[in-house]
Amino acid sequence: MISQTENRYYTPEEYLELEEKAEDRSEYIDGKIIPIPGGTTNHNKIAGNFCRKFPSTVQGQDYDIYIVDVKLWILNYHIYTYPDIMVIKGEPVYEGTGTTKITNPLLIVEVLSNSTKNYDKTDKFKYYRSIPDFQEYIMIDQYNFSVEQFAKKAAGEWIFKEYEGEDAILRLNSLDFQISLQEIYERVNFDLSEE
Repeated sequence: MISQTENRYYTPEEYLELEEKAEDRSEYIDGKIIPIPGGTTNHNKIAGNFCRKFPSTVQGQDYDIYIVDVKLWILNYHIYTYPDIMVIKGEPVYEGTGTTKITNPLLIVEVLSNSTKNYDKTDKFKYYRSIPDFQEYIMIDQYNFSVEQFAKKAAGEWIFKEYEGEDAILRLNSLDFQISLQEIYERVNFDLSEE
C-alpha cells in the first residue's frame, strides 16, 4: 500500500472533487487520500476473464457486475475504494448523487498483487465485512493458480476455502456461478514480472 498524498485531513467532498479531476485513482480512508498502484497486464487479464464468463452464466438472473471505475462507499469506516470486481443483486444502492458510488455489493473480487495483497487480506476485508449486503469475498493470486474464498455463514462467521491448480473449479456460495481456474488464468503469463 502506498502512503497518502499529503499529511492532512480531507473531507469526502474534497476527495470526490479531487478524484474527478485526477489522472490516477486514489482511495479515501477516513480523511486520508491514498494513491492506488497501477495494475499489470496479468491483473487485467484475470479480472477480464472472470467478468467475461459471468454474464453468460447468470443470464436471466437479477445480478450485475461492475469493474474498476465504480467506487464503493463503506459508511462505517468512511472509505471510498475501487474493488476490482463487484457483483450486486437487484438494483445498486447509490451514495449521494450520481451513479459512480455504490454501497451494496453482494460479492467482491480482488486480484492480489505484491503491493496490495496484505492490505486486501486484512484491513480491506475487515472494512468489506461491515457492509450489510456483503456475502462473499474472492481473492485471486495473479502469480500462480491460487484463489481464496470467504463466504458469510452468519453475522461474524465466515467459511474459508482455498483452490489451487488449474483443474480446480471455483464455486460461489452467494449465487449460482462457477468458473475453473484454467478459465480465470486464461492467457496469463506467470513468467512476466511486472511489479
